[in-house]
Amino acid sequence: MLRRLRGKAFAPMKRAMARKPAPEFHKLTVRQRLALNPLARVGPGLITGVADDDPSGIATYSQAGAQFGLDMLWTMPVAYPLMSAVQSMCGRLGRVTGKGLSANIKTQFPPVVLRVLVLLLLIANTLNIAADIAAMGEASELVTHIDRHVGTVLFVVLTLLLQILVPYHRYVRFLKWLTLALFAYALVLVTIHVPWGQVLRHTVWPHFKVNAAAATMIVAIFGTTISPYLFFWQASEEVEDLGDAPPLIKDGKAAPAELRRIAWDTWSGMLFSNVTAYLIILATGLTLATAGVTQIDTAAQAASALKPLAGNFAALLFTLGILGVGLIGVPVLAGSGGYAMAEMMGWKQGLERKATDARGFYGVIAVSVLAALVIQYSPINPMRALFWSAVINGVVAVPLLVVLILLVSNRKVMGDFTARAPIRWLGWATVAVMAAAAGAMAVPLF
Repeated sequence: MLRRLRGKAFAPMKRAMARKPAPEFHKLTVRQRLALNPLARVGPGLITGVADDDPSGIATYSQAGAQFGLDMLWTMPVAYPLMSAVQSMCGRLGRVTGKGLSANIKTQFPPVVLRVLVLLLLIANTLNIAADIAAMGEASELVTHIDRHVGTVLFVVLTLLLQILVPYHRYVRFLKWLTLALFAYALVLVTIHVPWGQVLRHTVWPHFKVNAAAATMIVAIFGTTISPYLFFWQASEEVEDLGDAPPLIKDGKAAPAELRRIAWDTWSGMLFSNVTAYLIILATGLTLATAGVTQIDTAAQAASALKPLAGNFAALLFTLGILGVGLIGVPVLAGSGGYAMAEMMGWKQGLERKATDARGFYGVIAVSVLAALVIQYSPINPMRALFWSAVINGVVAVPLLVVLILLVSNRKVMGDFTARAPIRWLGWATVAVMAAAAGAMAVPLF
């Protein structure tokens, strides 16, 4: 009896002694050290936020700064809660249901709704990719002096090989490290003088004429900040991250921790994105606008224009930022279309799968990127394509937002994990803003 008691008393101590001690940091392999970095703990929200600042987005923010100086800075604080609420609903939908946005729409709405939304998404994404890889080719030419068309081909091949050949759990680490490229835009400000008092005043109380030019720019900023492809991507990446774990609707034990993680990940990721966009507007407003450069058509043109005004280092940082976020933005654009199409058609899908196991999914990704590459060698102007992409995104965003809010409010879909009222209210506010933006975009077309 005494032996048994002693055995029980010392059992925890024996188990503790039997445990392997934690390895010392200097003895870890490179792979183990990388796994311990803070980026390993963040989820799809960070990548989604950075992908929003793709090269075409950088071009839009640069044009805002060049044309209006500091008077478009206010758009970022306004867009931040709207964008964060929308993306948190997307992440919540994927984690709770274990299905992407397209698969959830398929179960709750008539087939024609999903088909129209996916078709428009694929067209807009292809046009957007065309503008992005064009900007990346131009940016690489500024640094390496290699012909821009050669650069675009190299970037297309690189992004396709990474998505098709590298499993998701490894590929996502690469994407997370690329998010650090956005710090380049903070470093640009180190090279110039920033009158912070004036910046704050223009952010809180901007001064610009309310005319067609201002309305178009506001529409462009909100259109590039709140984009439909991000909705599909974040919901699907939450499903990818599930692995073998059950969705919350089937096993809600992990719900409090997981929903907190999604909220933190998404709001911090969108903050990173919006602060970067704010800094791009600020940097170009203090340099290009002051020097009288008021027309910027591409992100690479903005980098080139910075050189004589802020120096070679500022231009180099701006250019490296374009290349870094482009390597995130293009895969996210192509991947979101692949998820949407595969879920609609009932195909196997996921970046964790091999290409031979998900031919349709990877086929959509490949066709989107290669079609965008063809546009580079056609009479179609990539920046004109970007305009039509913005128009289509503006059209798709409004009904898609309505569908998303209805899904996350539906107990049949979400069980006990429906979105909270404040998030839904922000969602409806986003619908109103995007509807106004889409209406303003449509006026010049008639």
